[in-house]
Amino acid sequence: MFEARFVAELSTRTGSNVELATDNNLIEGILSTVTADLVLVIDVTSGYGGNVKIYISLDAINFVRFPVAA
Repeated sequence: MFEARFVAELSTRTGSNVELATDNNLIEGILSTVTADLVLVIDVTSGYGGNVKIYISLDAINFVRFPVAA
Protein backbone atom coordinates (compact mmCIF):
# COMPACT_ATOMS: atom_id res chain seq x y z
CA MET A 1 0.00 0.00 0.00
CA PHE A 2 2.76 2.44 0.88
CA GLU A 3 4.56 1.70 -2.37
CA ALA A 4 1.54 2.77 -4.45
CA ARG A 5 1.29 6.07 -2.56
CA PHE A 6 5.04 6.60 -2.92
CA VAL A 7 4.85 6.09 -6.69
CA ALA A 8 1.82 8.38 -6.96
CA GLU A 9 3.55 11.16 -5.02
CA LEU A 10 6.78 10.87 -7.00
CA SER A 11 4.78 10.94 -10.24
CA THR A 12 3.34 14.33 -9.33
CA ARG A 13 6.86 15.71 -8.98
CA THR A 14 8.39 14.74 -12.32
CA GLY A 15 10.53 17.54 -13.69
CA SER A 16 11.62 18.61 -10.19
CA ASN A 17 15.12 18.64 -8.78
CA VAL A 18 15.54 15.61 -6.55
CA GLU A 19 18.01 13.94 -4.21
CA LEU A 20 17.63 10.18 -3.79
CA ALA A 21 19.61 8.14 -1.30
CA THR A 22 20.31 4.43 -1.55
CA ASP A 23 22.49 2.33 0.73
CA ASN A 24 25.61 3.36 -1.21
CA ASN A 25 24.84 6.51 -3.19
CA LEU A 26 23.35 9.96 -3.06
CA ILE A 27 21.91 10.73 -6.49
CA GLU A 28 21.08 14.29 -7.49
CA GLY A 29 19.34 15.37 -10.67
CA ILE A 30 15.97 15.89 -12.29
CA LEU A 31 13.20 13.39 -11.65
CA SER A 32 12.26 12.28 -15.15
CA THR A 33 10.12 9.15 -15.04
CA VAL A 34 8.40 7.07 -12.37
CA THR A 35 7.00 3.58 -12.95
CA ALA A 36 5.74 0.94 -10.54
CA ASP A 37 9.27 -0.51 -10.28
CA LEU A 38 11.81 2.11 -11.37
CA VAL A 39 12.64 5.79 -11.06
CA LEU A 40 14.66 7.60 -13.73
CA VAL A 41 16.81 10.53 -12.64
CA ILE A 42 18.70 12.64 -15.16
CA ASP A 43 22.03 13.75 -13.72
CA VAL A 44 22.57 17.14 -15.32
CA THR A 45 26.22 18.01 -15.05
CA SER A 46 27.64 21.36 -15.97
CA GLY A 47 30.28 21.28 -18.65
CA TYR A 48 30.65 19.49 -21.92
CA GLY A 49 29.55 15.98 -20.98
CA GLY A 50 26.20 14.53 -21.84
CA ASN A 51 23.45 13.99 -19.32
CA VAL A 52 23.59 10.69 -17.46
CA LYS A 53 20.43 8.61 -17.02
CA ILE A 54 20.27 6.80 -13.69
CA TYR A 55 17.64 4.13 -13.14
CA ILE A 56 16.90 3.31 -9.50
CA SER A 57 14.71 0.51 -8.22
CA LEU A 58 11.99 1.71 -5.85
CA ASP A 59 13.08 -0.95 -3.36
CA ALA A 60 16.59 0.56 -3.20
CA ILE A 61 15.47 4.10 -2.24
CA ASN A 62 16.06 5.02 1.40
CA PHE A 63 14.88 8.62 1.24
CA VAL A 64 13.90 11.32 -1.23
CA ARG A 65 14.39 15.03 -0.84
CA PHE A 66 13.23 17.86 -3.09
CA PRO A 67 15.67 20.73 -2.50
CA VAL A 68 14.36 24.26 -2.86
CA ALA A 69 16.28 26.37 -5.37
CA ALA A 70 17.86 29.42 -3.80
